[in-house]
Amino acid sequence: MKPAVIIPVYNHDRQVVEVIRQTCKLGLPIFVIDDGSTDSTSTNIDTLKGITVLHHPVNKGKGAAILTGLAAAGEQNCDYAITLDGDGQHNPENAAELLRAVDNGERCIVIGSRQGMKDGKNVPWTSKFGRKFSNFWVWAAGGPKVQDSQSGFRLYPVPETLQLGVKARRYQFEVEVLVKARQQGIKIREAPVQVVYQAKGKRISHFRPWLDFWRNSTTFSRLIFARFFRIFRP
Repeated sequence: MKPAVIIPVYNHDRQVVEVIRQTCKLGLPIFVIDDGSTDSTSTNIDTLKGITVLHHPVNKGKGAAILTGLAAAGEQNCDYAITLDGDGQHNPENAAELLRAVDNGERCIVIGSRQGMKDGKNVPWTSKFGRKFSNFWVWAAGGPKVQDSQSGFRLYPVPETLQLGVKARRYQFEVEVLVKARQQGIKIREAPVQVVYQAKGKRISHFRPWLDFWRNSTTFSRLIFARFFRIFRP
């Protein structure tokens, strides 16, 4: 296994530098994808050494940033990629848990299942509700039955993920990729990871509850329709 790390960022100037510094301790290739940031994020990350920074000229969405990172990792012959968010909620050290979940060279996706979400301090209601909402509809759309379908801390097999044909380019990428992976026979595993939510007013989140729930619903409707079409087509 030759893993890399992908960090998609968008206007995370307050946290991303420390996130990258902690991630560098893993000793792995790091690809930071600046998804059209309009604050000082670009300036801050361009000064860091030992990482590869790729810029989207405009914001294209988290899924698009992940795909850019996967393509770059593949060009460097990395066969797996760990994704983690740039807002500081993930502990990069937990990447070891994701890597350990791969059994005997099996090609699989590993989700970092965030612990303590139910009663954790500062966990917003949107994250609690969104996780349950997403878990159910991923399963209903023909995907795996998992505990944390919205976690951005994951391990992806690079070539297989790039070939899945996922259409979503924003947050919905992370749910659609699970459905498409199961359809293609790629196993999905979970590993426990820590999560830290900063107090309200300090945490930077670009999740817009009603708009993104609407986008999620649209994505799930498309996937469910496609599932039933495959089942009932003559």
